[in-house]
Amino acid sequence: MDLNDVALFVQVIRAGSLAEAGRRLGIPASTCSRRIQQLERNLGVRLMQRSTRRLALTGAGQDFFQRCAEQVDALAESARKMLDAGESVCGRIRVAAPADFFHWFPLERIAQFLAKYPNVSLEFEPRDGSTDMLSENIDVAIRTGQVDEPTLVARPFGATQKKLVASSSYLRARGIPLSPADLVSHDCIVSPRPNGARVVWRLDGPYGLEQIPVKGRFHVSTSHAQLGAAVAGLGIALLPTFMLECSLRTGKLCEVLPGYAYRDVRVYFTYLTRRHIPRAVSAFAEFVRTVMIEEQLIDALPTAARAGEMKAASDVL
Repeated sequence: MDLNDVALFVQVIRAGSLAEAGRRLGIPASTCSRRIQQLERNLGVRLMQRSTRRLALTGAGQDFFQRCAEQVDALAESARKMLDAGESVCGRIRVAAPADFFHWFPLERIAQFLAKYPNVSLEFEPRDGSTDMLSENIDVAIRTGQVDEPTLVARPFGATQKKLVASSSYLRARGIPLSPADLVSHDCIVSPRPNGARVVWRLDGPYGLEQIPVKGRFHVSTSHAQLGAAVAGLGIALLPTFMLECSLRTGKLCEVLPGYAYRDVRVYFTYLTRRHIPRAVSAFAEFVRTVMIEEQLIDALPTAARAGEMKAASDVL
């Protein structure tokens, strides 16, 4: 049974005639009649008596109308509220972000967003590594570098680069690397890998891309902690440039191998689907992009890169 035909039956009774119902709904009266007849066949009862001038409900039709009218109205009201919500910026937004996101993203800018949209609430899940967006009801995740879950949709919205740094005390004790190959014999500060898997740094330099396997005695997952470890002299770190300005300016850190960097590290919003993204989520994503560019946390991507359709994560690696 087609529930649309049930809704049409309710509209016909309220309109008083097939012709008037068809006029209100923008369909021919003959179509209304055919669909009501199909509904009667599906139910196995006659719902109304028809004449050229009027409709009269049968006993079964009266009972069916009384049972259905309220439910049809409730469904219509739910659909109307959903449409209204889709056109307004409101609701709860659950965000997955790197564990140290608020070490560099200004919380006062979050306050500005919430002041602008008083009907929005934000829930952050700061963590490194993958997140099960479906089971945790995550609306949008902020990711850096590779997004390797093929079921997600990834949209690049900025780029940054990473530089090699170390403290002067570490370099005095261990020597200054003169080439990427020298990193193999140094303590490098890296994120832990499952089962002790090898860490490989990708560095762009005068001779193109080089991939260097590195290791160290201190592993920690967040960039903020890696920065602190580098300042403390625990080794060489590969960190986003926006985190390094103060430490380089004050001499707490020195740049290592200045001609080399991990360039064009893309930053992504990831979603479960490319369709039906709520306006509140879209407004939040645009807000984050704008703030990160204004705060010089990322470089804006060319318009062509941003204008492209969101791709499956497996297409952006």
